[in-house]
Amino acid sequence: MNAVEIKKLTKNYGKARGITELDLLVKEGDIFGFIGPNGAGKSTTIRTLLGLIAPTSGDAKVLGFDIRTQTTEILAETGYLPSEINFYSGMKVKDVLRYSADIRKKNCDEKARKLVERLDLDLNKKVDDLSLGNRKKVGIITALQHSPKLLILDEPTSGLDPLMQREFFEILKEENDNGTTVFLSSHVLSEVQTHCKTAAFIRDGRVLMHDEVSKLEAAGAKKVFIKISSDSEGALDVLSQMKGLSDIEKGRGTLSFIYQGDASTLICELAKYKLQDVSITEPSLEDIFMRFYEGGEEK
Repeated sequence: MNAVEIKKLTKNYGKARGITELDLLVKEGDIFGFIGPNGAGKSTTIRTLLGLIAPTSGDAKVLGFDIRTQTTEILAETGYLPSEINFYSGMKVKDVLRYSADIRKKNCDEKARKLVERLDLDLNKKVDDLSLGNRKKVGIITALQHSPKLLILDEPTSGLDPLMQREFFEILKEENDNGTTVFLSSHVLSEVQTHCKTAAFIRDGRVLMHDEVSKLEAAGAKKVFIKISSDSEGALDVLSQMKGLSDIEKGRGTLSFIYQGDASTLICELAKYKLQDVSITEPSLEDIFMRFYEGGEEK
């Protein structure tokens, strides 16, 4: 079963860009990364899936429920953390957690207690007095405490310090090991590369690429850096004209690029020159994303 199924989903805001004919599948049990810069359409997609805004056209199902007619069922089985969190003024942390559990008609005291302890949160503080990071912790607990089948998290680590980020991802892994599907929206590519199983890149409201993270990383491209002796800098101009090169950056005696082609051809070409240093590595998810984002398509 797929946890999320999206077919030609479109949301228009008049002249403003929303999302355009999105097609996306998220398998049950996945940790899915939804990557894109601010304004790419990530939050619009999420809010449409949850029934918080109505789509202009297209269809989608969440946990088998239709987003147009079965919003109540979707929300009952989903934990949602928005990118910006607001609470009722004057409430204490413990009141917010209890109120969230009461809405779902569940006793979440035991799980909430464990999460509060792990995230180092003061239950007796008023939410108005909390820092951004501590407000985010409250949002994380309200999303998790009822043990949902699907977690939808929109920029969840903004405001969290590095230690809390590490603890947060440990918690996510445990939830996933227990069967929860995770839909993680982020513009931090290293988070997705480290923690997600599959990922999709979104740009200008359209999905550009969708695959397993390991396959995206091993898409056949190599990141190459070379340093050449100062008396041979003319060779850099020749090397930069090779076929299969993109993202070329030339410095003083150095050249870096993404290479897609036959490895033996690359080695033979480099062997013609006196190199002081050479590095050939797998491109990061950020390298791959920027190839698609900067030009709208692969160069």
